[in-house]
Amino acid sequence: MTFVLKSAASALAISCGVAVMSAVPAHAYTLMDMLRGDRQRTQSTIFMDQMPPGRVGSRSGVGGSLGGLDPEAPLPKVSGPRYYTYKTETLQFVDTGRFADPVVTGAVADVSGSGDASAEPAVQRRFLAQAKVRANADVAKALEAYYGDSRNPLVWVEGNQINDRAKSAMLVLADASFVGLDPADYAVQTPDIDPANPDPAFRDRALTQFELDLSAKVLAFVQDTVRGRIDPNKISGYHDFQRKVVNLAPVLKLSRMSPDVGAYIASRSPDSPQFQALKAELAKLRAADGGNGERIVVSLDRLLRPGDSSPEIANIVKAIGKHGSETLNTDHAATLAAYAGSIDYSPDIVSLVEDFQKERGLKPDGVIGQATVRAMTGGDTNASKIDKLVVAMEQARWLPEDLGSRYVMINQPAYMVYYHNDGKEQLSMRVVVGGKNNQTYFFDDEIETVEFNPFWGVPQSIIINEMLPKLRSDPNYLDQLGYEVEVNGHAVASSSVDWYGSTNNVSVRQPPSSDNALGELKILFPNSHAIYMHDTPSKSFFKRDMRALSHGCVRLADPRAMAAAVLGTTVDDIAKQIASGQNHAVRVPQKIPVYVSYFTAWPNKDGVVEYFDDVYGRDGYVDKAFDATSKARGAQI
Repeated sequence: MTFVLKSAASALAISCGVAVMSAVPAHAYTLMDMLRGDRQRTQSTIFMDQMPPGRVGSRSGVGGSLGGLDPEAPLPKVSGPRYYTYKTETLQFVDTGRFADPVVTGAVADVSGSGDASAEPAVQRRFLAQAKVRANADVAKALEAYYGDSRNPLVWVEGNQINDRAKSAMLVLADASFVGLDPADYAVQTPDIDPANPDPAFRDRALTQFELDLSAKVLAFVQDTVRGRIDPNKISGYHDFQRKVVNLAPVLKLSRMSPDVGAYIASRSPDSPQFQALKAELAKLRAADGGNGERIVVSLDRLLRPGDSSPEIANIVKAIGKHGSETLNTDHAATLAAYAGSIDYSPDIVSLVEDFQKERGLKPDGVIGQATVRAMTGGDTNASKIDKLVVAMEQARWLPEDLGSRYVMINQPAYMVYYHNDGKEQLSMRVVVGGKNNQTYFFDDEIETVEFNPFWGVPQSIIINEMLPKLRSDPNYLDQLGYEVEVNGHAVASSSVDWYGSTNNVSVRQPPSSDNALGELKILFPNSHAIYMHDTPSKSFFKRDMRALSHGCVRLADPRAMAAAVLGTTVDDIAKQIASGQNHAVRVPQKIPVYVSYFTAWPNKDGVVEYFDDVYGRDGYVDKAFDATSKARGAQI
């Protein structure tokens, strides 16, 4: 269905703060000449509504009077979200008071399922009420539900000893590092029972304490491996997730009934192809015992260009042979086999490097700089790769386990976007994401519409941080650029607005044009951050390896191809939509999941894990959250 966005003073388009107003002809000179790169902030249009008091004076204007404001007072600034000191979840004491059944005088339920009700003495169950265990609210609730029902037997203890079921579960917990978790978080002390000590009360107290401890750890493990051990929304304002709810109610019963409890607990880890690739890579690196085999070093003190010579050519060929994909090595098998140690950067080696650069999302120009060297040598140490994998496995748990057969994934550290259909990657392209001071958020949503010939609504951050100084010097500034200004829904000249007064009722937008900051189209997945994918007239940015350059929205190198993919049509049809020159939007036939993600380690379409620079430094905040969580859990009692 196609619909045209009507010109209405009260309408708002969801596109980085676009306020829809009556259209005026586009001018050739735009704000792009000031911003040089279409740096737009990705949030709804919110305007400054307070200014600091200053000296008395007045200058009338539609936006209000000077009202005692000092024109020499410091200009206001709009800042983005911030990173937090991670606050761990509250651990509470489990209410064990109702675990003992006062009605039972002989024996309670059968532990083994054999029908022998005398297997669990009532006196042993009585000691459950004396055990002390702390857990989060969900785990505590599951423990209280299971042990509060006297019909439920103990899971991990039989008679006077722990059972094989307990030993199997503890082995899985001890191997938690293989699924990116910390074994220390799930460690349980086995009961220290002296066989020579005839005191049954000491023995039963130790066994029942162990019973609850292990149950609490198993439940915590299941919860962590499904949803992650930290709450991403507590890391920063740039993280936005609905945290998964894990059904813990049946876990203990299923653990007791399962013929292989270890396999059951282990099965709760994600089994998506992406997670399995990360898991396999983690096991490989850990098996390397401190090194992923021989590390190849390439030392260049300058750019190496086609036709140059360098003694490092041998290491370059060796490094690509080791870190290039199987497809790459197959395509260049003759070059790799024939290389005899020459120092010349010859055409066949250039072709090898160009294909490697293309495979890694770098500019495929054959020029070898530090970004290419980092990619071809593995970049990170073994230890830092392991850390990136652990963080990536945690973050993968924040997303749906099944990403879907059709979806779009933006990976910010890779500066790439990928379109998947029928479970396969069908399209990928370079993107530009937010700069470090204007970071793109980490969240998931659904693509709903593609808008052609869009307006660009100037966000609050640009109006206040970048335009206001110019407008105070020259109130005609926006008129000269051809931008549309409204106050209280009425179109006005920018020269009539008092830019020293309140701007809470002022909106600014750029009409569609060849210089429009959003280019020919934008792809919308409405969200509270007003982030979307779009075209840009600043094509040169896509030639750079480091592409964290926008105000937060995601610019596409080939927007027509992505629009055709999500609409299920052809690039020719997209061209016709644009050629109409009309601002209009088309709904996608079926909403498509989009993952605006942040992974410094992630498998490519061939299942090979690639590593990327932590452009925003977010992995460090995740590591701090890990440390805080483990510290809080370690202080159990």
